[in-house]
Amino acid sequence: MSNTTSSSESIAFITGASSGIGLAAAERFAREGKKLVLMARRKERLDALAQRLSQQVPCHVIGCDVRDLDALAQAVANLPQQFRDIDILLNNAGLALGVTPAQTTPWSDWQQMIDTNCTALAFLTHQLLPGMVARKRGHIINIGSVAGTYPYPGGNIYCASKAFVEQFSLALRADLLGTGVRVTNIEPGLVGDSEFSNIRLHGDDNKAADIYRGADYLLPSDIADAIAWAANQPHYVNINRIEIMPVCQASDRLAVHRTT
Repeated sequence: MSNTTSSSESIAFITGASSGIGLAAAERFAREGKKLVLMARRKERLDALAQRLSQQVPCHVIGCDVRDLDALAQAVANLPQQFRDIDILLNNAGLALGVTPAQTTPWSDWQQMIDTNCTALAFLTHQLLPGMVARKRGHIINIGSVAGTYPYPGGNIYCASKAFVEQFSLALRADLLGTGVRVTNIEPGLVGDSEFSNIRLHGDDNKAADIYRGADYLLPSDIADAIAWAANQPHYVNINRIEIMPVCQASDRLAVHRTT
């Protein structure tokens, strides 16, 4: 039995689809003819996106906060028939909050990052994975971060949450051996033209702009290209992880505190 699906038949479920990498991935998959399930909190943005992309492919919109697990489960259970057999789950929804040291970061920031970056990602995967295994095909694509490999001051829970995504992806690969289901972790570095830093800095647009000033940063479309490349490999090829940094970025030296 073949475990491949043509682009015109395949269905991609994208979280955080209203902006940034999720939006760029939706546009890329639409050009390839994939049907789309688009999820994000801001339904009005999704509706506008779906209206635009529906000229190319069928779209189904879900206005939902991924932290609402009951709503997530209901959304999956109520998928229209033509969108039920998900081939690609792009776990893109995620965020960083704050750049302060661990000892002064509000617990609410930590909790929101854990709930979004770890719990929601795992829960939605848990919802859709049995169907993929039963159909002997599917692809879980997680959006991790270089922060999961290279921790930095002020990263604390964000770095830890992305390390979770990396290890969860590798552990899934171990469990799914022989099922035909693929798992990929995409780990971007500095990506601009998104709301990531504005959200992290609690809406301080000036500070957010400073992060990108003078830097030739990655674009969401660059990450969408990597997502599509991994997704479009032959069915027997699994891309375990892709780490992507702009040329202007590198891991920093280890810090040493010295007394005087």
